[in-house]
Amino acid sequence: MSHPFTLASAWDTSSVGEPADISLLELSHLGEHLEHCVALRGQLERFLAGVAWLQAVVAEHVVTVALLITLLVGAVSLVG
Repeated sequence: MSHPFTLASAWDTSSVGEPADISLLELSHLGEHLEHCVALRGQLERFLAGVAWLQAVVAEHVVTVALLITLLVGAVSLVG
């Protein structure tokens, strides 16, 4: 037996037939949640900035050491 297809919505909301509205308590909890997210994002951004700084410092030294090794190898090959 087949059931006829209907385009009507088959779900209900918690507003139980009344217009859906947000309460002051829900707004308060949403505000607290957003403040918490902003605080976490601030810490993450500081951490990522520190990682970027450390990477830049290490990269500078790697290039310097590679240059010194190249110059040393070049000088030794000229002498020997």
